[in-house]
Amino acid sequence: MLTLECYHRYMPPTTRERIIEAAAALLTEGGREAVSTRAVSAAAGVQAPTIYRSFGDKHGLLDAVASHGFSTYLRSKATLERSDDPVDDLRRGWDLHVAFGVGNPAYYALIYGEPRPGAQSPAAREAAVILAGLVRRIAEAGRLRVSEERAAHLVHSAGAGVTFQLNSMLPEQRDPALSTLARESVIAAVTTDSPAAGQDGVAGNAIALRAALPQLTGLSDAERSLLGEWLGRITG
Repeated sequence: MLTLECYHRYMPPTTRERIIEAAAALLTEGGREAVSTRAVSAAAGVQAPTIYRSFGDKHGLLDAVASHGFSTYLRSKATLERSDDPVDDLRRGWDLHVAFGVGNPAYYALIYGEPRPGAQSPAAREAAVILAGLVRRIAEAGRLRVSEERAAHLVHSAGAGVTFQLNSMLPEQRDPALSTLARESVIAAVTTDSPAAGQDGVAGNAIALRAALPQLTGLSDAERSLLGEWLGRITG
């Protein structure tokens, strides 16, 4: 008897899946420029209008390909087991990010290599949410020197810069310590070893309280908003 699991295992790919797989193969072999509508149509055995009906436009297709290639990495990052030290968890998240980018340069360039102000691919958006969660835990522990937004932007921009730099070099030219040095420099800039005292401690406590605002159910929405604005001024 054919079980549901066997059915899904042997079920032929849908037209959409065929198009994504064809575009992904072209991307891996020739980079973004190789993923033209004509080339994808030929590789997938479909007409160009089918691609537009399925994805809207080329950006939609490329976003789907990015999510396809990023899915394994995102699953690894999303299921990253939490330790007792949120800063160490951020370190592991950084290492996963750089390892994916160096191991899959075509996908990485597709996701991060052509920024669209005000628009992110679903893959980049999901990765940003995971990074924000890692930073939020550091804030809640009172160990963040700067605002959550600034910390997340700095960590991401530095990690992406290192990854693109490594990908621009021949494998034998890559300095294995480069990523570690950049990671530790960024972590030192945005975190403390423990909740700090003095003025840094005031800012750290304000950041921690701001991170905990959604849990303050004793306040109204308006009160939380006002307190968030005040705390933002302190942390700024």
